[in-house]
Amino acid sequence: MGWLDAQHLSGRASGYQVRLGENGRVQCRNGKGKLLSSVPASIKDDPQVVQLRQLAEWLSRHEAECLSTVDGWMVRSLPVPTALICEVWADAAWADALRDLVVTADDGGGAAVGFLRDADPRIGLGVVTLDGDSLRARPESVRIPHPVLLDDLDELREFGAELGIEQKVQQLFRQTFVRPAAFPAGKTAVDDYSGGKFEQLNHALGRCRTLGYPVRGGDAVYSAFEDGRVVEARYWLGSDYPEGETWTGELRWALEDGTALAPADVGPVAWSEGMRMAAAIHAGRVVEEAVVAP
Repeated sequence: MGWLDAQHLSGRASGYQVRLGENGRVQCRNGKGKLLSSVPASIKDDPQVVQLRQLAEWLSRHEAECLSTVDGWMVRSLPVPTALICEVWADAAWADALRDLVVTADDGGGAAVGFLRDADPRIGLGVVTLDGDSLRARPESVRIPHPVLLDDLDELREFGAELGIEQKVQQLFRQTFVRPAAFPAGKTAVDDYSGGKFEQLNHALGRCRTLGYPVRGGDAVYSAFEDGRVVEARYWLGSDYPEGETWTGELRWALEDGTALAPADVGPVAWSEGMRMAAAIHAGRVVEEAVVAP
């Protein structure tokens, strides 16, 4: 971005110039061209500075919205029109969110799985396959599969590491949990992450806010759309006094209307994301230090 002249509050030329840096912060240089560590107080309310700060805030929100949208496409493994990807690719925030994600596409010549490297309205998508081949494809749509659904996940992770893949949306290296093939008779919940102590319920709630999980009725909740329905993973945190101690409970799954689901009836994505949520929250528990006898 080019440099813009800033003025003193009095309206006189200040000799300073400002711009929005690549790090999303307002940069300033003096009349000699020296880059300053911060914007001087004398020009902090200059219209150019104020507008640049507002632009930085908007760009930050826009980047977060792009990441959230693409993450939603991936978690739901939704078909995304190729035309849409090609149109938004010109926006750096969209391109950063989409680049290097594993996509599956079928343009009539068989399904192809590979890393999305480019998108162009004229020539279609640029994909690098597991064989190392670069190809162009123009399918009607592509899917961004949840990693638990990728048969070649280990190979993709290894090849991605060789290519130096850095995904803005966690896909390849997202923590996944595979649903067991069998469950004990009558088992209705998972207790792997129960009994985690938090000194205050507020601490558990704060961890949920940081991780992005809503809390309803004492449960941390993750909603997954799978097989045409919404399945909620619900991890018990407690519903007593916010300042009081609490212990985590069981992880269960249910439909939106509250109908409980047996673990065997939970789909692979809802299972993996529910376990991932519980593991992340449980990791913030109080860990008692072992006392070593003298």
